[in-house]
Amino acid sequence: MSHHFDYIDEQLQFLEKDMEQILDLKSNSWQFLETDQRESAQNFIRYLTLRSKDIRNLQDMLHEEGLSSLASSESHILRQIQNIRQRLGHVYPVNKLDVCSQSSGRDKLFRRSNQLFGKKTEKGAPHLMVTFDMDFASDLEKVKRLLQKGMGIARINCAHDTAEVWQNMIKQIKKACKETTLDCKIYMDLAGPKIRTKLLDKGREKGKTKIQEGNLIWMAEEKKHVDKKGVWISPGEKGIINSLLKGDRVYIDDGMIRCVVENLERNKVGLRVQRVSTKKNFIKDGKGINFPDSSLNVPSLTDYDKSCLPFICKHADLIGYSFVRSAKDVEELRKYLFQISPTYPHLILKIETREAVDKLPELLLEALKEPAAGVMIARGDLAVEIGFERLSEIQEEILWICEAAHLPVIWATQVLESLHKFGLATRSEITDATHAGMAECIMINKGPYTEKVLDFLRDILKRRSTHRIKKRFVFRPLKIAERFINS
Repeated sequence: MSHHFDYIDEQLQFLEKDMEQILDLKSNSWQFLETDQRESAQNFIRYLTLRSKDIRNLQDMLHEEGLSSLASSESHILRQIQNIRQRLGHVYPVNKLDVCSQSSGRDKLFRRSNQLFGKKTEKGAPHLMVTFDMDFASDLEKVKRLLQKGMGIARINCAHDTAEVWQNMIKQIKKACKETTLDCKIYMDLAGPKIRTKLLDKGREKGKTKIQEGNLIWMAEEKKHVDKKGVWISPGEKGIINSLLKGDRVYIDDGMIRCVVENLERNKVGLRVQRVSTKKNFIKDGKGINFPDSSLNVPSLTDYDKSCLPFICKHADLIGYSFVRSAKDVEELRKYLFQISPTYPHLILKIETREAVDKLPELLLEALKEPAAGVMIARGDLAVEIGFERLSEIQEEILWICEAAHLPVIWATQVLESLHKFGLATRSEITDATHAGMAECIMINKGPYTEKVLDFLRDILKRRSTHRIKKRFVFRPLKIAERFINS
């Protein structure tokens, strides 16, 4: 074996040793899991160990020698290293080869996806989730057409409508499934804390008030704390004002308005408006507020969420956990669910805050305590929280990390949004929809062109699935190449 190969083998051996050392240090996070989940947790920790290092030079050397560069090995990272070392002449006893191989890692992910989302209607394409509108509760034929066009999961958002409306939606879904002989899972989203603008003074009656860049506006929790004229807003939840620090950024209305905390006073804070990215310079009632720099003293599981849990446990297959930020949040939800039923719906952790991104490893290890669980990339709030310029990078990192833990991912928010609202997709949306095919499930929001979106999306994903599996490209024959060779 050449000196070059000796060096590669040495570097791979170092990686193996580091993985096992970190695995021992983190043993409390995996040793009490069931066998199947324990194998996933171990692979996950090994992958995080690898991704904590800069191995780009090693990857170049591996590629130059015709060996695997370790890319696309998220689901079986140690076994891939062992496979390379075997090619270089290293001999492993059979019992020392990691049980998590490419095929077993793929099978774990496939099996858990089926547990969560049901059997796939089309091989190679992700499952499709459709957000239900109130109108669907009285339109059986519409629901039947959605099933026939590929909907496999119906999403009901508990932040909207009432239990009576949800019940009617579920009734239509069940009836449509029976008449079409097609299956459909029911996914219900917890509302989470409603951190939304409420005008306390100027513009209160009209529900909107004008602002300009450079203005100082005030935030307080209640009307009684308003002590001067001007623009005053409430964040809608208690515990936020005292969580803010000078210099913290505050975004209003999906990031359209950017402010920074400038004044800290008892029961109120002054926000300097730095940017208004809309021609209509208004703050309106009921618009979302994001605090990407702040650790908010707000519970992830609200009293309203708790009141919804008995209905959800009775009717849903999946439960979406909004505003989840830590492993303790997941423990708390699990505690309440156990009190209602030992066989509660499968958990979907919605990644929509900066804190959830920072704590993603801990969240996934907690999720692996479940027989099957998943993750939703809630790209709307997440883009505001981490910055729009970072969304593309972060959503891909989440996909990689979840694949290493063998946990299915739902790609959500604004998929083919223009097509859904106006009947025509933009070019960038088509690229985004293709990229969404790396997830196990794609969620579609509300809109008047839902059926058209499903047709369009299925066509895109069917074409994409012949070119790549997850993020690994596969080489089917290209018509371009065939035409050239045969010309």
